[in-house]
Parts: sequence; C-alpha cells; structure tokens
Amino acid sequence: MQKKSILGKNDVCHESEDDTKKASFACDICAKSFQIRSSLIRHKKSLHTDSEPYVCDTCDKTFSTNQCLLNHKRVHARAKLHHCDTCGKTFSQNSHLLIHVRFHTGEKPYRCDICGKAFSISGHLTKHIRIHTGEKPYHCDICEKTFSDSSSYTKHKRIHSGEKPYHCDVCGKAFSANDYLSKHIRIHTGEKPYRCDICGSAFSVRSSLSKHKRIHTGERPYHCDICDSIFSTSLSLSRHQRIHRGEKPYQCDICGKAFSQNSNLSSHKRIHSGKKPYRCNFCGKAFTRNAYLLNHKRTHTGEKPYHCDICDKVFSQQGNLFAHKRLHERDAVTV
Repeated sequence: MQKKSILGKNDVCHESEDDTKKASFACDICAKSFQIRSSLIRHKKSLHTDSEPYVCDTCDKTFSTNQCLLNHKRVHARAKLHHCDTCGKTFSQNSHLLIHVRFHTGEKPYRCDICGKAFSISGHLTKHIRIHTGEKPYHCDICEKTFSDSSSYTKHKRIHSGEKPYHCDVCGKAFSANDYLSKHIRIHTGEKPYRCDICGSAFSVRSSLSKHKRIHTGERPYHCDICDSIFSTSLSLSRHQRIHRGEKPYQCDICGKAFSQNSNLSSHKRIHSGKKPYRCNFCGKAFTRNAYLLNHKRTHTGEKPYHCDICDKVFSQQGNLFAHKRLHERDAVTV
C-alpha cells in the first residue's frame, strides 16, 4: 500500500548548505529524482495524496511532516521581538503587545453605546453587542445550536468531535481550546495576573476576579425564580436551588447526615474529627471553615471590605451589608 505523505502547500522545509549542493532531489514516496527542489515539490503536489496533518498552533498553516512544522515554528520564534515590560511576555507584532499591555493597565478604550460596558479589544465589543441584538450567526450543523462568535462555535464543535488539540507540556492534560490550556498552565506556574484594585487579592483567571469583586460591591445578579433569593455567582444559585428540590447528594459516612453542598459536608465531618484547620495568626483561635476565620480576622484588622453603593457606609461582614441595604429598599417603598 502506498504511503500517504506529501509536501503540502505550506511545506517549504529549510535545507542546509549541504542539501543545496546535492545534484538531485529524490521523492521519498516513489524514488523519482529531480535536478531542482521546486520540481520535486511540484511532483509531490500533483501525483501524491495531499495529506497535511501537522498544524501550526500560531498561524494554522499545515504541513505534511513534523520536521517541516518545527522548521516553520522557528519563524514565529524569531519574530517574537516585542516584550512586555511588566511580565516579560513576547509578541510577534507590536499591535498584539499593545493589546496585551491593556490587561496590566486596565485600559478599555472600546465602549458599548447601548449599556456603556467597556472592553480592551475591539473584537470583544463586537461579540458583546450581539448580546443586545440577539445576533447568532454561527450555526452547528449537528445539534443546530447557534453562537454569537466564531471562537465559541469552534469550541462547541469539539464537544461533538471529542477533539482536544491543546496539550499541557507539564502534565500532559489535553484541552479543546487554547484559552482553557492557558488557564490550566497557571496551576503549575502559580501565576495570578488578575488583581483586585480594592483589596489586592490576586487570581489566575479573570472570571474569578469578577466574582470576587462582587464581594466588595454587594452585586448579586443571579435570581432564584422560586423564592427570589439572589446570589453573586451562578454556582451559588445552583447550590441554593437544591434546597427547593430537596436534593442532598453529599452524605456523611459516619452519621448518615446528608447535605446539598460538598463544602457543608466537609465542615460537618470536622464535628466528628474535632479538626479545626484554620487558625488565626493574631490570637490563635481555630475554626472549622476558612470563611469563619476570614470573618474573625477582621475583628483584629478592622478591615471593612463591603461598601454600600447608596450611602457609602462600610461593613466587615457581607451579611451586615445585605441587612443594611434592605433598610434602603424599605425606605424607598415607604416614600
């Protein structure tokens, strides 16, 4: 059976000086020889199967051999001449560096005319505007799901194909999207580039910073449609809804008590073990949960991270902020 391997449209492997001095170039598939390399390439394109399984993850060019792909990648490596002074990351184009720098500076020059939300990249604004217009131009031909941007559409298609082309060089774990891999790599590096400008807490992913900031603002955009309780994250809402369904999937293997959240089960088990792993470095008092420790430490530091956006009053506990805001709501009703 004939071997299926050719030089494709992007296959221009770099020869050494010794290669260029050879009198003839032989086809590795049929052994036919040529006086010049370009004739060999034309021969392979016209007579042998067009198979290009090696893809450059930078520019998506395809190659028939891994060696040609490696040679091509050196072009990108040499081209990365623009360095970020803040984190040292390099870019092949100055325009890409300028976009990256905005992540450090917080600059967001692209603003939505409808809701005022600002973005650091114009493409992100374009995607955002489709939230208002409802436009979803990308259609999955397998399940008919629609998407507002091409990247979400591409990621979705990999659910059907099972394709995970992005691999972690440290642990080998594979991902369907490059941004998932980038987030994962920060587990190994410990990098936390997203910092809260209020309290200084740092996070490895932007979404975690956004959720954290709601602690300071008191924002709770997720509403329970059964009891009207509101939450700062969709995960908190999902956990809460188990109360209405009576769902308690987490069971204590010592006493049989069941819980709707795994964290509550973990805290409960410390009743049996007597374990209090969270200790105050000011007074030595120990707690079963980290949240209890954080609340307690504010009695020492005087920190009040919860701000009322109506009257600017500050609180050390989130529950106290919520109770305070209800006073404003009650006053608004009586006016």
